[in-house]
Amino acid sequence: MLAVTAHDHVPTGPVAVLANPTAGRGRHRGLLPELLARLGTAGHPVRLLEARTPDEAEAACHAAVADGAGALVAVGGDGTIHRALQAVAGTDVPFGPVPAGTGNDFAVDTGFPADPLAAAEVIAAALREGRRHPVDLARLTAADGGPDRWYGAVLAAGFDAIVNERANRMRRPRGPRRYDLAILVELARLRPRRYRLRLDGVPHEVDAVLVAVGNCASYGGGMRICPDADPTDGLLDVVVGGRFDRRTLMRVKPQIYRGTHVTHPLVRSYRARTVELWAEGITSYADGERALELPVRITAEPQAVRLLR
Repeated sequence: MLAVTAHDHVPTGPVAVLANPTAGRGRHRGLLPELLARLGTAGHPVRLLEARTPDEAEAACHAAVADGAGALVAVGGDGTIHRALQAVAGTDVPFGPVPAGTGNDFAVDTGFPADPLAAAEVIAAALREGRRHPVDLARLTAADGGPDRWYGAVLAAGFDAIVNERANRMRRPRGPRRYDLAILVELARLRPRRYRLRLDGVPHEVDAVLVAVGNCASYGGGMRICPDADPTDGLLDVVVGGRFDRRTLMRVKPQIYRGTHVTHPLVRSYRARTVELWAEGITSYADGERALELPVRITAEPQAVRLLR
């Protein structure tokens, strides 16, 4: 059950809204005026942020928080929400995710309705009533000492991350077929890789094709890769899929949507506050967004964001 803190940081500044009109292939684009109207029923000015690229979106969120926004709302999928989280993580500024993308795992896993208009109603009511639900985030630290990143749902550092990296390098085909082709290419090249993990200081070495570190249970639009992850327990769930061959991996993949893959004998699950992860040639993906090359350190940060629920 999510914790509740009432009447924390009553907004005085405007409600800043980051909206991604291309999220979910644009199917919710026409809802934005109604979403803004419903948010406006909370009695606070609503300010729509301007951004043309993901980097501009993240910068606009940081600027809005620095300028005294009373709350930040992100309308889009996990990628849009990921950008917004960078600005509110570790602050008192409350946050409302409106799920309007292809993958809406963080919003749904933290209790928001899957319907965008219903989620906007929940956020507006929380603003009116001063409700805040603090939940954990994961802090991602690079080995080279670069700036930390935050994520809300899951970090992928195995076959799924390799497929994303392949798809992002491809110029065609466009749309979801590019991702499907990337899967086929990487399946043909599938091989276990040697991973070194340190979980709360305890070392592990494994040969694996899948490694996921979850603050929440799901990624990829409802795939319950870390089915027991709880974003209020102060811990990260680590799921490792071992020496799978192609046929076994494809047979197990449908089980991930139900979370039953963790019973497979080649899958191991762990829980830790701090996860250090090493492997050669892997770029991690957090909330579906390209993150940091391994090695990385991931730390559970309790109550790092205050959700408007």
